[in-house]
Amino acid sequence: MAGKRTGKFLAVAALAASLAFTAQAGDQVENPLTESEMWDMLREDVVGTAPIHDGSALLTLDAPYRAHDAATVPILLKQTDTSARIRKATVVIDENPAPVAAELGFSDAMAPIDFELRVRVNQYSNVRVIAETEDGLHMTGRFVKASGGCSAPASRDPEVALAAMGKMKLKSFLPATQISTPRREAQIMVRHPNYSGLQRDQVTQLFIPAHFIDHMEVWQGDELLFTMDGGISISENPVFRFSYNDNGSTDLRVMATDTEGNRFERVLPKGADS
Repeated sequence: MAGKRTGKFLAVAALAASLAFTAQAGDQVENPLTESEMWDMLREDVVGTAPIHDGSALLTLDAPYRAHDAATVPILLKQTDTSARIRKATVVIDENPAPVAAELGFSDAMAPIDFELRVRVNQYSNVRVIAETEDGLHMTGRFVKASGGCSAPASRDPEVALAAMGKMKLKSFLPATQISTPRREAQIMVRHPNYSGLQRDQVTQLFIPAHFIDHMEVWQGDELLFTMDGGISISENPVFRFSYNDNGSTDLRVMATDTEGNRFERVLPKGADS
């Protein structure tokens, strides 16, 4: 299953690479709902032929117009129409070598969606989110000015990064409001270099092979909260901040796998940073 998921991300990446020569700086559009040439070519590989509706009334994608660090660009997905049930969301960065950054699956406990992740942006690009509900697909997003995010040097020496790989940290926040079920916020960080395959070893100047987290699950007790299938566009040491309805369990459990076949699993108590 992991190989099949990774294959989809790499297939879209190969198509994007073959089309990259068509994307000129002057062709970028700031409104992601206005079709770009790159998106026209990628669309069928990402979502098939299904119609896509304007998603601006369903949710927002907030991102900096000009990124401070192209290798760690914060992307916030926030649901505005709370009557809808968002089951899935796909984050696409049009001009990245691997445009599909993440495919997210959400349980009922995550509704309404309030979810942040950090991505790499390789050049000026539309950043899209395509949400799936019972009514079909809905798309919105932002235009982000950034460059070099996928080839930016890793922040740590490879030996140090690999030694810490799989360590996790949870920050848990008290509910902001009290409704029928307490709403809680959490932030999970996973130590992983998430090598893109486009970075060079700073000593040898050889390319570091791609090696990244391709699947992740977060549970509260026995209840699944969300899943993430990712590619090289997810930042080094991935961080996910999200809100959810607390079911009263004492911990969050995180399971992640990477493209080298490693499996990382941790139980993180909710009550305190861990």
